[in-house]
Amino acid sequence: MPPSNHRLTTAITARQSLWLIASAMVTAAPLMPKLPVWLLVIIALLFLWRALIWWQGERLPPRWLIFTIMVIVIGATGYFYRSLFGREPGVALLLAFLVLKSMELKGVRDGFTVILLCYFLQLALFFENQGPEIAAYALANVVLITATLINLNRDGQPPGRAIRLAAVMVAQSVPFMLILFLLFPRVQGPLWGMPRDAYAGMSGLSESMSPGTISSLTLSGAVAFRAKFNAEAPPQRDLYWRGPVLTRFDGRTWHAMRLPTFQKLQYDARGPAVDYFVILEPHDRPWLFALEMPGSLPADASITVDYQVLAKTPVRTRKRYEMRSYPLFVPGADEYAGRLGLARHVPAGSNPRSTALAATWRSQATDDAALIQTALSHFRRQPFVYTLSPPLLGDNGIDEFLFETRRGFCEHYAGAFVFLMRAAGLPARVVTGYQGGEVNPVDGYLLVRQSDAHAWAEVWLAGRGWVRVDPTAAVAPSRVERGIAAAVPEGDPLPFIVRSDLDWLRRLRFQWEALGNSWDQWVLGYTVERQREVLSRLGMKSPDWQSMTAAMAALTGLLMLALTGWALRRYSRSDPVQRAWSKLSRKLGRAGLSRRPAEGPLAYADRVKAARPHLADDVSAIARMYATLRYGRGGDAALQKKFLAHVKNLRVQ
Repeated sequence: MPPSNHRLTTAITARQSLWLIASAMVTAAPLMPKLPVWLLVIIALLFLWRALIWWQGERLPPRWLIFTIMVIVIGATGYFYRSLFGREPGVALLLAFLVLKSMELKGVRDGFTVILLCYFLQLALFFENQGPEIAAYALANVVLITATLINLNRDGQPPGRAIRLAAVMVAQSVPFMLILFLLFPRVQGPLWGMPRDAYAGMSGLSESMSPGTISSLTLSGAVAFRAKFNAEAPPQRDLYWRGPVLTRFDGRTWHAMRLPTFQKLQYDARGPAVDYFVILEPHDRPWLFALEMPGSLPADASITVDYQVLAKTPVRTRKRYEMRSYPLFVPGADEYAGRLGLARHVPAGSNPRSTALAATWRSQATDDAALIQTALSHFRRQPFVYTLSPPLLGDNGIDEFLFETRRGFCEHYAGAFVFLMRAAGLPARVVTGYQGGEVNPVDGYLLVRQSDAHAWAEVWLAGRGWVRVDPTAAVAPSRVERGIAAAVPEGDPLPFIVRSDLDWLRRLRFQWEALGNSWDQWVLGYTVERQREVLSRLGMKSPDWQSMTAAMAALTGLLMLALTGWALRRYSRSDPVQRAWSKLSRKLGRAGLSRRPAEGPLAYADRVKAARPHLADDVSAIARMYATLRYGRGGDAALQKKFLAHVKNLRVQ
């Protein structure tokens, strides 16, 4: 039954206030780092103020002050985010409302409001991260909030008892959760329109590249994708994962071009095939990463004339697709003359010293292959440094890089090399993607991080087609042989998780990432296709929403009956009064007077009195004692002892 109005207005005790404040703080803690600094400070100070009020037993602030703070926070949030709608402003406002509501905890009704806000904000925990650690935190927090709800209804519960009871209640919901998870019909896409900032937290490569673009991405240890090979993985130096191809250059930034797409490959792949599948993290772009050179296409993908695999829609959820690639490939030798012209273009007057250097090389080279080797030898001989912290460059950045700073990351070397080839009259373009990866020995998956982002070059050679050239390998061969951690100078910033000099960290990381991978595939990756696959294995040959709904209802009902029967049986076994009452029914049952399922104790006594008058006094006394012990307020140990003795001594003749 819902609580009465009198119950809702009952004043909250100091113990209940402590539980509510603790639940609010634990709920807000993981969400607060995502807030703007000004709002983070306000909420932290309000929580501190509320804790001091509880500690010192002071009066709560007046409502007009709370209302004034609320209006200021709403106005500032709308001004900062330029909207009050969306994921980020919505979470910010809910956190502000949570702490402000905790400032006016007077009646039980206020406590229920805080608890409902805490429950609802558990959803916000999964906006940025859906990993197993977040799920474990949310589960523990739900137990705490439920224990707070128990204390709100039954003040004075010992903390340990309240936590245990809450944990039992949450554990009892797990079977129902599993049934709903397995059988609830999945839908493609969100259930409602997504706000504009729904995909704001996604990271990855973009359709443009300028100095610093990839080096800044490399500072992230986030997972880009995982791959699992049917056989042994290719060597590290062959793991070039092709992504956006950048052809247009404006003097500083390289840009991708819109090119025709096809449903089949535009070249003949040769050499041994490598079969694998990729689990791609969402990045809000259409491209799918594949080893060079892709020899097959996923069912819902196409390929451009520059060999870039594209999905039909941006990848906004985790995507699994199977691929076949040919690391030893012979690219096609045909190319549209107009595209070759674009691949030779350099802006007029751009980087004159580099243009002059390329002209000198061109005049000295015997052929195009010799020109390429001259450029690579230049990178090897000169004191170039591969670093994540290159200096800033000006308008003629390639000149400054080649002749002055000589410190750069892969985008500097790839961009400078392609410019030099174009200035020498050779078609060239920049290819971005990822290079390398790390095989996890626990589950056998090759994990590619954002820190593996890379850029290389492709040069057009007559009779051979587009040929990959990686100038970074000329400066830092260890980058393609052993990964970025082995290539950058000591002291350069690197994600802590990719450092190779901490063996204990690597072992621990392998275990955790294997767990996360299983979580991603079987929990977060439980899509429509995976659901159909699992249900087909369980015997549902053609699962649809009608059959899944029917199975879900049937299993839920059976589970309810099983749990109810178990609870009643356990309850009757643990309750001596109930056991004795059942014993009385069995005794009278031998005389044909068993208690009916819906029959109350006094009605049962009246029926026994009518059928067996000589038992009337004893059975009536037992029934009255049972009613007092079970439903009354005055039951005590002495009455229970007397009741048990009467049942034991009753003789039915």
